[in-house]
Amino acid sequence: MSAPAVPPPALYDQVRRLRQESPDGLPPGRGFDLPADFPADLGTDSPADLPSEPPETRLSRREMAGVVREALNPLPEDPATLHRRFAELGVRGRHRNLIRSAVATLPLPADEHATARALARQLTRTGSTVPAVTAGLALLTRLGEPEDVPYLSTLGLLRSLTGPAVQALDALDRRSAAVLWLVTSVSRGELRPLVRALGAGDDRAVRSELVAFRAEPRFLGATTARRIAEAARLPDLLAEHPADPALLARAARLLVRMGCASDDTTELLTYREAAAVYETVVTRAGLLPPTVEQHATLLSLALDLSSGPGALLDWPSGCRERLLASLGRQLAEPSWTATATTGLGPEDPAGFDPEDPAGFDPERPAGLDPEDPAGPGPERPADLDPEDPAEVARRLRVGWIRRTGRRPFTRPAVPDRGLRVEIVAGDPVDRTPVETRVLVDGRPLVPAVFAHGPAHSPEELLDEGLLRAGPEPRRVRLAEAWCGEGCCGALHVTIRRDGDQVVWEDWRRPPPPGSRGPAPELPVLRFDATAYDAEIARAEADRVWAWPARTVARLIKAGLVERPELLSRWDARRGWISTGHEEPDTAQVHFWYQPGLGAGRPEEDPLVFRWTVPDDGTPPEAQAAAALRRLAEEDPKSYSRVSGGTRRRAEELGYTWPFDD
Repeated sequence: MSAPAVPPPALYDQVRRLRQESPDGLPPGRGFDLPADFPADLGTDSPADLPSEPPETRLSRREMAGVVREALNPLPEDPATLHRRFAELGVRGRHRNLIRSAVATLPLPADEHATARALARQLTRTGSTVPAVTAGLALLTRLGEPEDVPYLSTLGLLRSLTGPAVQALDALDRRSAAVLWLVTSVSRGELRPLVRALGAGDDRAVRSELVAFRAEPRFLGATTARRIAEAARLPDLLAEHPADPALLARAARLLVRMGCASDDTTELLTYREAAAVYETVVTRAGLLPPTVEQHATLLSLALDLSSGPGALLDWPSGCRERLLASLGRQLAEPSWTATATTGLGPEDPAGFDPEDPAGFDPERPAGLDPEDPAGPGPERPADLDPEDPAEVARRLRVGWIRRTGRRPFTRPAVPDRGLRVEIVAGDPVDRTPVETRVLVDGRPLVPAVFAHGPAHSPEELLDEGLLRAGPEPRRVRLAEAWCGEGCCGALHVTIRRDGDQVVWEDWRRPPPPGSRGPAPELPVLRFDATAYDAEIARAEADRVWAWPARTVARLIKAGLVERPELLSRWDARRGWISTGHEEPDTAQVHFWYQPGLGAGRPEEDPLVFRWTVPDDGTPPEAQAAAALRRLAEEDPKSYSRVSGGTRRRAEELGYTWPFDD
């Protein structure tokens, strides 16, 4: 008779051993892996490691969810019973998300809390399988206490358990949750010194590393920014170092990244200390050096406070308006206005008028063209090295500050009741999208009700007249998830005119992240029709925000809408036209090519081409006219490159496929 199988040791003990064996007590990269000899069906279940399972015995996800609920209800009093139920019912490590969902909805009367908590602690401290420990972590998400934090922080270092451990810690200790998330999620070398300092609890090193790492968008997403602020106890650090401009600048940068529209803007709303950090940064802004970079940071904060997610924080009465006014005064000081006129600092403050909505006096002697706020003056200095990323970033920011510098301060932070539409182009170095921000009674609508992406661009909502209230109801998509509507949804509304009112109703949106039911219904919005029409007309006519290449792209698109034959003669049709994400100083013209399209008999499998039109410094109208003439005279496929379709089709038609498959 063979000896009975020896159960694997407790996962908690295994993770402790892995920590002791690690040079700095941290996992390499994204968390510790289960030991190589750990049974596959008890862990994360890499498909290659799983035992074969006849197709006829496989359960659907819905059926498996029912099995998991059956295993957990009634909740057993001892871990052995739960281990046995999971084993008998086929609950494996790959079902851990179903386990978390089942525990989250498990009925737990108050008189059963102590028993359930005791079971959870046994599971997390002695459990030897991923399913059982996951159940324990999910129970502690509901019932945990401070004494559980060290165990959760340790178990979360195991890659299979990071998610449920972070979720449990978020309910108990946000700093510990943030440290665990960073330790297991941030693998970039630029951030690892900070992560090591946070993991070791070395406060002095945390401050040094916090101000040292490169805070570029590719290193610092919205979630990472929030978790760093939580893990570093940012308000406490700022209180301990009240005269530290480097730390203050980094705090401001973290706020900007949390609210950045190119990422998840709900991270700013999730950060509980956001309002306090905003107030500290703004009230101490005089400590910051008046540079282009810091001007861009403070202006980004002002845009957030005026019409972005920062306006949705739980502000005391009048506090947000006071902070916004303070930023306006700060950025109107000569030392700061000089960064917008010269791009270099306080040496040349001439010509800046803080009362001018565009931020500049047309009589200024600084060499700027009053007809082109982004024009060729100091924004394009003769000695600019186009290959130097720092010079390019400085030039882009100077142009943006000149166009945008006074916009958040020239409209009231809290307008009269009704609709306001603000076009906001964010810091170009942060690669933020241009948004059509819709404010209702002073509150930005999209970030308040839709967590997955920013409001659409003015080209989509305003240039096409989609926000106009016509005689027939119109369904309008205000925003779409970054991953696409088919993945995480979109925000839709129906706009109709009802006598002397305009009505927004019949909302469509996905459930909020983490919710298990449908999204709550949104109220019907009613606006005075006369005021509504005037506001939409004003927003449609607003072009101050646009830089030259963006205007070129808009004019090319308008020309092709009016004259589609410019492309159809080449068997092509218009695609996406805007400025380049990586190269905002270029207009990107995409078109679909299908042989036979012009004759009305298009072949299958079109190719997508992209034509890049760089800004050459001449007036946008002239650049767009030249582009349209070229489309009329030369086959655009001869000076464009394939950017979509299939390799097979490209090779069939004689074009080079530019991608590695």
